[in-house]
Amino acid sequence: MSPYISFWIPAGVLTAALVIKLPSIVRLWKDPLLRAVGGLLVLACAIFVFAAPPTIAWTNRVTGVPNISAPLVYSILTAFGGSCLLLIASWRYGISDRSEITRRAMRWVAIAYSGVITALWVLFALADVHEERLRDLDTYYATTHFMRELILLYLLAHAVAGMITAKLIWNWVRTEGLDAWLRGGLTCLGIGNAMNLAFDGLKLSAVVARWTGHDLDRLSTDLAPPVASVAAVLIAVGFVLPHVGQYLQRRALIRLSHWHLRPLYLLMRGVSGDRVPFKLRATPELRLMRRETFIRDALLRLSRYVDEDLDRRACDSALRLGHEAGRARTLAHVVTIQDAIETKRHKGDATAPFNSPDIEDLLAGIEAISQVLRDTHDIKAVRDRAAAAAESVPPA
Repeated sequence: MSPYISFWIPAGVLTAALVIKLPSIVRLWKDPLLRAVGGLLVLACAIFVFAAPPTIAWTNRVTGVPNISAPLVYSILTAFGGSCLLLIASWRYGISDRSEITRRAMRWVAIAYSGVITALWVLFALADVHEERLRDLDTYYATTHFMRELILLYLLAHAVAGMITAKLIWNWVRTEGLDAWLRGGLTCLGIGNAMNLAFDGLKLSAVVARWTGHDLDRLSTDLAPPVASVAAVLIAVGFVLPHVGQYLQRRALIRLSHWHLRPLYLLMRGVSGDRVPFKLRATPELRLMRRETFIRDALLRLSRYVDEDLDRRACDSALRLGHEAGRARTLAHVVTIQDAIETKRHKGDATAPFNSPDIEDLLAGIEAISQVLRDTHDIKAVRDRAAAAAESVPPA
């Protein structure tokens, strides 16, 4: 197993998250929040790519400047922390509906983190860091003038952004009325930011230990990278989960509706003799729309045979059998449809009287009607009771 797996796994997960989000970003390019999410995922991926020891060695060799990867990686990390804070604030409060105080605060955050990044490069230029360090630069140069301040500055900037972001997220999670997928995504983002704070704590503990003459380098070199990896994966999941979850839920509901309509579709197909043409490349949405249209068209052609008196008697019968109002209405529709089919078969189109009943309620409830078709026992009970009720009515 590669010793740098804690860098490559999160880089791969973040890249996958970006690929998942990319179609939405391209399609809705004018949406600043989507563009910001894409940029944030790029920054997060860049952190692990450029922080991997092989990439550090390559960057130092190409530029000819020992340890120049340090301010580069720390700048990306600082930009990520600040951008994450700005994105969560924009996501939480909206782009156009923010108050002047919120806009001013976000403007100051952007200025402050831009200043931190500038200061990192200035401090690096002043520091004496000629010996290349691929894994333990933070602790090795923890007591070096200017480099000490650089390390402390990036850790504090990252920690402050993480704390504020985590606070915003947890406050948001506790609000009522959130979509389940959004709540799940925010929870992942909150945990990821909390783990980023753990990363900062491990790094800072190792650095402070060096200041006091102790050796806790393993906290920085061995424990901090895996913690950052898990945090990155959680953050990637947090940004992608609402989008993917809602998409999959919509697809599942569409396929479920298509399946629910199958009994009524088969019944109407038997009446009309036609069927919905199968298209291999048709989307689930198109297949559902075609099935719904086919059923409604068949019911409209069948409407001249609908007995409205039977519909009322069947509904009353279902209510007397103990069914709640909505189910009673649906059972009555099923009985009425079955009766209309039988009437059509016996009388035929030529002898059928012109009839134009109000079947708007029936057309609107085709999915519920289709599902009730499977309950043959309840349908039979309602039909028999409605027939008995008709027989008990004295002739005029």
